[in-house]
Amino acid sequence: MMDYQFDGRISKEVLENYLSRAVTAAGLYESETLSDDLRVVRELGVKFLGRASGIWYMTEDDDVHFAKSRELAEKVHEADPEIILQACIFECVTQRMESVKIPEFVFRDFGMEPKDRYFCLADTLFPGEPAGFVSRREVPEKNGGIPDLNRQEARMWFYYRAARYIDCGYEALHMGQVHLYTANDRGMVKTQELFEMIRRYAAVHGRRHKVLLDAHTHGVNRRGKLLFDYHAMPFTRVPLLEREGTDLVLVREGYSEGGLNPNGWSAQAMPYLMEYDNWGGLAVDDPARYSREELALKDWWGYDQIAWFAHQSFEKRNHFLEYTYRWLEVNNVCGFFEIPFRRMLGDAPVAMERGDSGAKDIQTFYQINKKSSSCPMGFGQEDTVKRLWQEGHRLRELAANPELQIAYGAEAVYDPETGIKLPEKVVVYGSFQPYVGAVKNDSNSEVTRMYYIGNNTYTLSVVIPYAGTYDFAVSTYGTLSATYCGDGYPRSGSSNKGTFTVEKDNAAVRFRFDFTDCAVEVEIFE
Repeated sequence: MMDYQFDGRISKEVLENYLSRAVTAAGLYESETLSDDLRVVRELGVKFLGRASGIWYMTEDDDVHFAKSRELAEKVHEADPEIILQACIFECVTQRMESVKIPEFVFRDFGMEPKDRYFCLADTLFPGEPAGFVSRREVPEKNGGIPDLNRQEARMWFYYRAARYIDCGYEALHMGQVHLYTANDRGMVKTQELFEMIRRYAAVHGRRHKVLLDAHTHGVNRRGKLLFDYHAMPFTRVPLLEREGTDLVLVREGYSEGGLNPNGWSAQAMPYLMEYDNWGGLAVDDPARYSREELALKDWWGYDQIAWFAHQSFEKRNHFLEYTYRWLEVNNVCGFFEIPFRRMLGDAPVAMERGDSGAKDIQTFYQINKKSSSCPMGFGQEDTVKRLWQEGHRLRELAANPELQIAYGAEAVYDPETGIKLPEKVVVYGSFQPYVGAVKNDSNSEVTRMYYIGNNTYTLSVVIPYAGTYDFAVSTYGTLSATYCGDGYPRSGSSNKGTFTVEKDNAAVRFRFDFTDCAVEVEIFE
C-alpha cells in the first residue's frame, strides 16, 4: 500500500506517490457528468486531481466560482479524504477583476490598512504594454492581459485567489507560466515572498496545513532553495513521417532543477509531472492548405496536444497512452505522467456517437470515462490507465536512463588498466532513430547519445513504439571513423550495422557499450 499521509510538510516518497496517481481533470468543478467522473476516480485509485478548478476568463461572478469549487472539493473528499485537488492561478487577468472587492485579510497580510476598494486591472498589468502582454477586448471578462508580479496589486490578486482556493479545500495550486508574469521581478525575489505568504496561509487554513505549488517550468532555484514543491511540463514531440497517418514520438526536453525543496529535503532533480497540454485546439485554420510535411511541423499535426490525442482512433489513443507512460518511465526517472482525465478541446471538438441515444453529437471536452448513459460522450481509456498503473515502475527499475538527463558523464575519464582516455560522446544510431525522435542514421545525434555509467560502459534506453526489426551501430566520438555493433571490431563508414527485433509495440530497448572490449549488447523489455 502506498503512503499518502502528510501534514504541514510532505516527504519526497509521499509526494511521488501522489504524482504517480495524478490526472489532469481540467474544470472538473463544472462537469456535467460528475457522478460518473467520481466513479472513475474511485475505480482507478486517482489521488491527485490536477486543474480541477481555475479560470482563464472571468465568465461568472467570483463568489459563484468559488462556491462551485468548494462543492466539488466536498464531494471529492467525501469519497476519498486523501485526494489532493489542484486549482489554477493562470497568467491572465481581466477587467472583471474590478468587480471583486479586496478582502480585509489581503490588506493586512500585505502590511496595509484595509480599504473599501476593488481590484484595479491597470495596476496589475505590465507598464508600457510590451507586445503580447496585453489583450484588449470589448467585453470585461476577456479584456486584460498578463499580470506583472513585480507590482503589488498583481501579487495581491494572486494571494487572494490562492487563499480562497485553500479555504475551499484545495491543497495544490498550478501557477501557470511563471516565467511570463515574473519578467519584471528580477531574480523572482518578490515572487518568492508571495509564495511564502501563500504557504503561511495554508499552514494555518489548509486541510492538512500545506499547499503544493507548481508551474510550467523546469524549476527556479534561488541560492540553493527551490521556488516550487515539484515542477510541471508539457510533452515535446517530433512527427514520425516514416509511417502513414499522423503519428508522432516524444523527445526529452531539459531536466527538472534540483536543490532544497520547500519541504526540507534535497535532490539533484525534483519530481515533476508531464501532461498533454492545451492551447486552443486547432493550431491551423485550414489543414488542407498544407502538405503533409508542412502540417507535421505545426504543433501536433495541426492541433494542440490534447486535441491531437482526442482525434485519434480508440486504438491509437490506447496505444499512445501506453507509449507515453512507458516513455516517461524510461526517459525521465523523476517524471510522472499526469493522465488526461478531462481536458477542453477548444476549437477542435470531436464528433461522436452518444452512448445514451446513439445519435451523433459534438464533444468539446476529452473525457477518459467509458461511454455510458452516465457519460454519453466518453472516450474510454479507463481500462488502459488501470493496466498501466498496475505495471507500476517495473520499466523504471529495469531500464531507466540516469536521473540527471543533461549529464552524460565521461568527462576526463581514463581506463585504469591501459590509461587511454574514454570518449565523452558516444552515440547509438541507425534506422530506429526516427522512432525515438532523432534523424535516421545520425551518428552525431544528441537525442541518442549514450550515458557513461562507469567501468568503461555506456548505456541508453529508448522506447520503440512499433514492433519490427531495426538496425543500429555505436559511434564513438560521434563520428563514423570507428563504429561498433557486434563482433568487437571497429568499422569505418555507415554500412556496418547490427539488427534487433521488438515483438511488441511500446517495448523498451537498452543499448550497452563497453569501450575497452568494444562489446555491444541490446536488451529488450516488453
